[in-house]
Formats: sequence, structure tokens, C-alpha cells
Amino acid sequence: MPSHVFADRPAPQPPERGSVDALISQTRRLRGDVDAVRRDAVVDDGDPQGRWQRALCDLAVHHLDDLGSHLGQLKEGLPEEAVDAFEEELAEYEADHAQRTGSLLSRVGSAEWNLLTDEVNWSDELYQILGRSPESGPMSLDELPAIVFAEDQALLTALVTDCLVDGRPIDGEFRMVRADGRVRTVHMMGEPVLDADGSTASMWAVLRDVSELRRSQRAVSETRDSLQRRQHFVQTERRLAVELQEAVLPPWRGSLQFPLDGPTALDVSAHYLPSTNSALIGGDWYDAIQLPGDDSLLSVGDLTGHGVTATSTTAMLLGALRGMAVAGIRPGPLMAHLNHLLETSVQPALGSAVCCRYNPAGRTLTWAQAGHPAPLLFRNGTGRALTPPDGVLLGARSAATYEQAEVQLLPGDLLILHTDGLTRTSAAEEGDTDRLLALAPRFSGARDAQECVRTVVEEFGENDREHDACVMVARIGA
Repeated sequence: MPSHVFADRPAPQPPERGSVDALISQTRRLRGDVDAVRRDAVVDDGDPQGRWQRALCDLAVHHLDDLGSHLGQLKEGLPEEAVDAFEEELAEYEADHAQRTGSLLSRVGSAEWNLLTDEVNWSDELYQILGRSPESGPMSLDELPAIVFAEDQALLTALVTDCLVDGRPIDGEFRMVRADGRVRTVHMMGEPVLDADGSTASMWAVLRDVSELRRSQRAVSETRDSLQRRQHFVQTERRLAVELQEAVLPPWRGSLQFPLDGPTALDVSAHYLPSTNSALIGGDWYDAIQLPGDDSLLSVGDLTGHGVTATSTTAMLLGALRGMAVAGIRPGPLMAHLNHLLETSVQPALGSAVCCRYNPAGRTLTWAQAGHPAPLLFRNGTGRALTPPDGVLLGARSAATYEQAEVQLLPGDLLILHTDGLTRTSAAEEGDTDRLLALAPRFSGARDAQECVRTVVEEFGENDREHDACVMVARIGA
């Protein structure tokens, strides 16, 4: 069917053959590239980001399909030999996608309703789009609403009436039910054709099947919403984890001296180093409290996991540790109680910890550990790791026992307690305590524990680490 235009303006001339050929070739190449990206993508249905990317690829493919269809219709206006060349050029391209989407050109059909003769003409493509056999003939404007969704019939009627009565162009989208029961979304664009007196003689329209396009757009919208909800959940969880962590870690910052009301027997400073990925708030912690009498408790630890689960379990464990230490339970039995608590927790986890009780009167350090790096002792410009007593990871074994060790300290001695994330950047690496021990000369010249902590942070704080870490420095006073 020839294309109609308004009677009061001339028909535009089609582009030259070379420009259309170039556009078709560019569209075909781009369409193939996008389809290759989509085919090569391996997407997990549980991954909102992956579904978002796949939906965007689908959407791009459908847009390029539509562009190819329109360029093909432009090509049909050229000489027959040019059409043959065009069909040969696109034969392989159309065959590749016919099974999935059908012929590209079959997605756009046309129709004309003659108001003077009541004659109706449909293109073959329109019969295919609406699933109607050519033997049944085309539908009149009065019959057309019968296959339109009830909710969309009023819109179709209003647009057709405006077109026929007021000469307005049609531009609307409707859901139509085919004879086989399949629902298709059709975009209809049309114009009235005026006679010499300016009256409407007929109406022509182009109907485009946009079902797959709308499906892709819905998929994009749904995956975008899903991704936004997931991002909101992650942000909320991280905020809660940060708030819990801030509540769990000691309220003091910088340096702390024990006892709190007398000559300094122990100068303490600590620091938390986040992972490179700040979204992963882990279960690392440090603590220092004064116990009844003049004794002090120093501890650091690390629980498996990240987020609210890890920080809430840390809060439970650290609260229990403080309570038992204040009650006078020594480091070895205290570790056994923590092991039982973690093993029977509603949220099972594994953890490592070191717990030290310092008595300033005798300058003795009693300590126990659970699968944790041993404290480092620095004296007279050199450092060494203390020999660890036996102790397995917390939560790893039922009824585990933990041995204690005792060390005699001297004025000016320096203790460093840390989690293993400080000296390694990934789970596959071994902790490099030699780098810490090599800082001994700098520690000797430091004024206090806080300056020693700054030295450690300068050395290790710039590392790209997968896990967060804690470091605590305690200097023995006179």
C-alpha cells in the first residue's frame, strides 16, 4: 500500500541509495556486536546487577531491530535491483534472528480505512502482528476495539475520533488479544488523509508490535528497582554495622593510662584499620579496662564474617569478656567460657582472641590465646613474639581447654597486640610479623604508646587489605 501524507504538503524525497546502505550496514554491525555481548554474558538470576545489564542489552537489541526495520522500509522505495541487493545483504542477518523474534519487517504493519468507500486495506505484516488470517479480511474501525483490552478501548476510541473529526494525528499504545489468545502490545501512529475540500477522506496508520520492547523495558525497570532496593539494604546494613562497631569499641580514643587514679603503670593506645573495601565491616575489636584492684585487662580479637551479624556477635562476646574479667576469672578459664558461648550461639561463628591480665605490683603479664597471633615484646631496641600457650579457635571445638602463660616485664617494655589482618593483605598470605619487629628502633625513640601506634599505622595503614585490623600498644611504666 503506498504511503499517504497530508494533502496540503508534498511527500518528502527518500534518501539517496548510498546513505541508506551505509546506515543499514552500520546498524547490522552494531546489532551483531550488542547481540554478541548479550550471548557471552553469564548471568546469575540472583544477581540484580547482572539482570540489569542483561535487560539493557535486550533493550538495545530491540531498538536496533526497530531501526533495521525502518531502514528496510526506506529501502523498499528504491529500484527493484537495489531491493534485491538489500535482501541478499540482510538474508543471513534476518535468518539468525527469525527464530527468536520473527522477521524484522513483520513487526511493523500498515492499514488504511477509506471513509468514503468503507474499503479497508491491511498489509500482510499487520495480519501477522494481530494473528489474523488474510482470509478473514481486515477489520473496520468499528470492529477494531473488539480485540483491544477493555481498559484500553476508551483511549483508542478517543484517538480515532480526534483523528477523524478534528484532523489530529494518532499516537497511542494498546494491548491487543490475538485469535490464539496471545497478548501483544501495539503502538499505533496515524494521520487523516484530506480531500481537496479539506475533509477527511480516509485514515492511514502504521502499527508497530512493541511487545518485546516493553517487556525489556519492564525488565530494566524491575531490575533497576531491585538493585536500588538491594543497595538501600546494603547501605542500611552497613550503617547499622558501623553504629554497632562504634558502640562495641572502647569509648576512649588516643591514649589511656592505668591505674586511672595514680602513677602511670601502663600506657595504652590502640587503633582500628578498616579494610580497603569500607563496605565490609568485620568483627575485629580491641579493649582495655581497669579491673578491681590495680590489675588491667588488655584484649584484641577477630570474628569471622562481616556486617551486622559479625558486629552483633562481637558485642555479645566482648560484653561477656568484660563481665567475666571483672568477676576475677583468669585468662585461661575465661577463654574456655568464651569458646562455649560462641559455640552455643544462635549465630555460630569462629573467632580468634588474645587476653592479657597485667598486675602492676609484680609487673607480671598473665595471658591466654585462642588461635591468635602472639603478643610482641619489645625490650632494649629489639622485639620478639612471646611463646604462645595452647589454645584453639573460639567456637571450633567443644569443651576446649586453654592454657595460660606468664611473663615478667620490665619498665620501658613495650607490648603490641594485633589481629592478623594487620600484617597480611589477603587470606592466602601469611602474617608478616618481621615488618612489625623491624620497627623496634623507632619504638625505642617514641615518647609514648600513642606515637608507637602512629608508627604502626604509617607502616601498615596504606596497604590494600581484604580484611580490617586492630593494633594495641601498651608500654610498661616505672
